[in-house]
Amino acid sequence: MYRIVIADDHGLYRFGLRLALTAGIPGVEIFDAACFDAVVSLLEQQASIDLAILDLNMPGLFHQELLGDVLSAYPNTRFAIVSADDSRAEILKALSIGLHGYIVKSQKDEEVLFAVNEILAGRIYVPALLSRTSAGQGQHQISPPSQRSLVRRRVGASDLDRLTSRQKDVLKLMAEGYSNKEIARSLDIAEATTKIHVAAIMRELGARNRTEAAVLLQSWPLKNAT
Repeated sequence: MYRIVIADDHGLYRFGLRLALTAGIPGVEIFDAACFDAVVSLLEQQASIDLAILDLNMPGLFHQELLGDVLSAYPNTRFAIVSADDSRAEILKALSIGLHGYIVKSQKDEEVLFAVNEILAGRIYVPALLSRTSAGQGQHQISPPSQRSLVRRRVGASDLDRLTSRQKDVLKLMAEGYSNKEIARSLDIAEATTKIHVAAIMRELGARNRTEAAVLLQSWPLKNAT
């Protein structure tokens, strides 16, 4: 019996995908998640998840690159992106990170079911549209990180608004100098989960390491992390 996480902040899409997978995969067990915090909690709490299908635009998931940290923490789980974005660049970026599939929301139910079965069988799935590119395009160059992620800057309110409640909890303790192990103990979560949240926070702040994050956090009023 397969165990699958469907993570999307749109409840109607989660419901529709659940119906399609339940009808097409006998005995499948489905877990729902509306944000990245919930995904990480499910991965931590459940004994084994075979596949996590993640919407790129869900709260708390700022960059595809963040998923590389999740893949490392849960090597026995397969991960796929589901997105309305069918651009060649996004699909190739997902593959370069090591994700196991990319599903486009406009695909038909039978195509999505085929994609999920391919991924569960240990294969990599990409939509057929990837091959329908203009001739002579050549090898695609993945865009480098945005200038925003490379420049030291002050942390603004808009950055904090993008963090989930759990990420704000972790950020508070980071600002107070807690280690990952101490944060995990304080919040009663696994250290691997803490590392994922820390990585998410540093990517959103544009920090290249924990030391740089500490400098950036000096501009952040802790009372706002509520």
